[in-house]
Amino acid sequence: MWYVSFSSTTVIERANLTYFYEHEPIYKQHYLFTLRERLKCRDINPFLVILVSLRPGDVESRQAIRMTWGSRSFWWGRRIVTLFLLGQDTPREDNAAVLSVEDESVLYGDIIRQDFMETYDNLTLKIIMVFQWVTEFCSNARFLMKTNSDVFINTANLVTLLLKLNSSENVFTGYPLINNFAYRGFYKKTYMSYEEYPFRVYPPYCSGMGCILDGKLALRIYELMSHIRPIKF
Repeated sequence: MWYVSFSSTTVIERANLTYFYEHEPIYKQHYLFTLRERLKCRDINPFLVILVSLRPGDVESRQAIRMTWGSRSFWWGRRIVTLFLLGQDTPREDNAAVLSVEDESVLYGDIIRQDFMETYDNLTLKIIMVFQWVTEFCSNARFLMKTNSDVFINTANLVTLLLKLNSSENVFTGYPLINNFAYRGFYKKTYMSYEEYPFRVYPPYCSGMGCILDGKLALRIYELMSHIRPIKF
């Protein structure tokens, strides 16, 4: 059971929290990395790895981040790694963007990409990609942050905050969403069918615009992900 409160009303919903769980790990990510930057964490122990989600065609956004809050590799003596998360171009996008991404990867060495299509429904696949990449190529990271390209990060203040935390491996923080109902209306982009998610209210979770967790916790979450049936966005 979980409780969701808003205004003076409390919504109480009984939900089987094991509905999406499978005892055997059958939901392993089967998409391949086409750009992976696997050497970024080799021979270093990054204090913070920031993974920014955006579309392949958002070249200007990536460049803006490289020139502003993502421009420094060290804050207060701690190593920071900033990388970008992409899917494949959709057929509607200009094919030249593929070449641009490849060129960016050679020039900057900060692009991670898998071979699923870059669509709104596939945002879940991008989240899985975050944890897969950290597990396979950067398991020595102290902290992990997932964010979006339209978020401006005060990296200096963020590192200061993280330095104040204790050594617990259960740190997970972000902007909480607790009044979030599954949308059953006519707007196709955010529609969630009963077959995909049969409950009225989502469990509380942190917004994808900016969430931070301990690196060791990320490894444990990725292991559990293979037991949980994913839903879109």
